[in-house]
Amino acid sequence: MSTTRQLLNSGQVARFVARGFLRLDRVVPPEMNEEALGVFAAGLPAVPYGTPLSDAFPEGTFARRLVELPAVAGALESLVGPDPTVDHHFVHRREPREGSAQALHADALIDLRFDAFDVQLMYYPQEVTEDMGGTLLVPGSHLRRINESDTGRYQNLLGQIRLVCPAGTVLVLHHGIWHGGRRNDSDTVRHMYKIRLNPTVPQVRLWDTANLEGPAVREELSHWFPWYETATGRLEIHNRIRMWRALTDDPGFDVDYWATRIANRPGQRSHA
Repeated sequence: MSTTRQLLNSGQVARFVARGFLRLDRVVPPEMNEEALGVFAAGLPAVPYGTPLSDAFPEGTFARRLVELPAVAGALESLVGPDPTVDHHFVHRREPREGSAQALHADALIDLRFDAFDVQLMYYPQEVTEDMGGTLLVPGSHLRRINESDTGRYQNLLGQIRLVCPAGTVLVLHHGIWHGGRRNDSDTVRHMYKIRLNPTVPQVRLWDTANLEGPAVREELSHWFPWYETATGRLEIHNRIRMWRALTDDPGFDVDYWATRIANRPGQRSHA
């Protein structure tokens, strides 16, 4: 297996900015997936908030090998940089036929940052079938700021995703995305391992920028999700533009002049 890190390209980062997540299918090899369940059953040691990722998980441990997989390491470096710190990590376990689901929510307190963000890695060591429930995601929700479970009363939104995936899949999420663990209606225990990472460097052009001017960037940033309202949904596009400007250090970037026209402040005309 290659050990060369695989940085994201500009189209993939633009997709993350628009959707709030990236999905990496089957990036964890089968032998690690088999090992994971035993590791989770034995329990994982606590990691103090703010511990550098390189110190949080000793060399050779399961978590260290997970974040060092080329596709995972490349995605993390592309989004939070080479030296992130660990916010927390936790194994989520859903019992068979437990009869309840987690409310739709965003993690932690309301967060108004647009020029910085945390990333959450979610790893699924087992195949997640439809009856196992999986993680519910609302694409494009991450820049609509809420406080924790403000959205808990919502049951279904057009375009939501109820994760079904093969074993070894990793999701990389913006910390603000609306999500929730669904009810497990199967006869199998479902596991998901989460690591939240905080950046320690400016999140500016950390990825492979060779295709920065390619058409995929504007295509991704213009994508419309079916749950968006006609008026308020436009603000989501504007928020993406603000985020992309920060990530690229390009204050003039725009999509169809959405941001340019409302920033226009012409000088006062002379009456001379």
